[in-house]
Order: sequence, then structure tokens, then C-alpha cells
Amino acid sequence: MRKTIVGELSAEFLGTLVLILIGCGVVAQVVTGGFPDSVAGGDHDSIAWAWGFGVTFGVFIAGRLSGAHLNPAVTLALAVYRGFEWRKVVPYSLAQLGGAFVAAIIVRFVYADQIANVDPGHTGATQGIFSTSPGTNVSIATAFADQIVGTAILVAVVLALTTATNNPPLSNMAPLFIGLLVVAIGMAWGTNAGYAINPARDLGPRLASFVTGYGNAFNVAGGDTLYFWLPIVAPLLGGLVGGAVFKYLIDIHLPEDEPEPEPRPTPAPGD
Repeated sequence: MRKTIVGELSAEFLGTLVLILIGCGVVAQVVTGGFPDSVAGGDHDSIAWAWGFGVTFGVFIAGRLSGAHLNPAVTLALAVYRGFEWRKVVPYSLAQLGGAFVAAIIVRFVYADQIANVDPGHTGATQGIFSTSPGTNVSIATAFADQIVGTAILVAVVLALTTATNNPPLSNMAPLFIGLLVVAIGMAWGTNAGYAINPARDLGPRLASFVTGYGNAFNVAGGDTLYFWLPIVAPLLGGLVGGAVFKYLIDIHLPEDEPEPEPRPTPAPGD
């Protein structure tokens, strides 16, 4: 077996990197592609679907080595409710953050010309390519509650899809359903606060945007309210809520695994 902590962290890094390349990439296309003379474009649905596909592909990449958490909120919930090793929580989270940061740097570089065309001052008009912000007239309290609910849904359903005694998807189909889950969350919970539901997904690209010219990156887009903390704290709390919901409403009521039958001895010829 070649599975080591280095391999696990490498898987979390690359899985999250692919997730953010597709996720931030599609937002960059939508934000910069709706202007005259552009052949690209898109809308909210294309964003929701691309983020879901990004999650699916990231989970397929990392699943065998690390379990494909790709999200510190998932990692924390698995440590609390599923016995995931606590010593790995911080390293996993840092690997996820690193993957998200590097991916966002790549998006920032490749889309630099388009961003400069539509927002040469690197303002809140294009900050949403990289990080989330509350919608118009949405309070911080509402955004905080929104992130708790969205992440709780994510973690509860992920646990449902990966619990062996809960009739989960078979034939390695769980990554596809997890991706569809993210699509559904995006379509149902995207207006209030942009459905970060993942501290690494928001903080990594936010840091990348800050070091590449977005001086207001840690605030609400176009405003002065400090905001970067919310998509970190609220998803972590939401993950704990979602894990508790699944554990105490479903998991404790599931039947225990049936023991494997003992193999019978092979009869000798003539018996």
C-alpha cells in the first residue's frame, strides 16, 4: 500500500485545485463574458452546474487516497462524527486552502486581460469571481444563517451518500451525486451569500485576489464591512449542524453491519 499522509494531502490539494479551476473559472467567464464583442457568456445556471461538475471531478481525483473532503467543514464534521483522525484536520485544511489558492492564481492570470477590460480598477465588480459576498440588502446576520443552512445541507447529504448502511449510490456513483447536491444548493441557496459552503473555497481565492490587486478583497464587495471571516466560521458551524442532524435523525437508527459469514473449509476430493 502506498497510501501515506503525503499522498492524502496531495490528493486534497489537487482535488480542491480542480474544483476551484472550474468553479472560479466559470464565474470569470460569466462576469467578463457578458460584454460586447465577447463570444463567451453564461448565467446563474451555468455557474451552478459548473461548480457541481467541479466537485464531482475533484472527488473522483482525490477519493481513493484521501476520501476527497475538499472542504475544511467536511473534514471537521468527519472528525467529530466519523472518527477521522484529529491530527489530520489542520493538514487537510491547509492542503485544501493551498489548492484553492493556486487554482485562483491560475484563473486570475489566465483571465487577466478580460478582467482588465471590464474592471481595470479591480473593484467589487469582479471580486465575485474569486470570493463570495452578501447580496444587495442582505444583512450579515442573514448571510451567516444562510451559510450555516447551506453547509448543513451539504454535510448531512454527503454523510447520507457515503454511509454504507444507508443504501448509498453504488458503482462509484457517489461523486456524481455529491456534485448534483452542490448544483442543487447553488440553485436554491445562491442569492443571499453566494453559497461558499466551504472555508477553503472562499479564503484561498480571496487571498489570491488580494495579492494580485484587489485591495478590498477582505470586505463586502464594493463596501467597507469586513466579511472574510463569515464564509469561514459559518460553514464550519454549519458542517457540525449537518453532521449532528444526520447522526441523530438517521445514522443511530440504521441497522448495524451484518457480520461476514465465516468461510467454509473446501471439502477434499471424495468427501
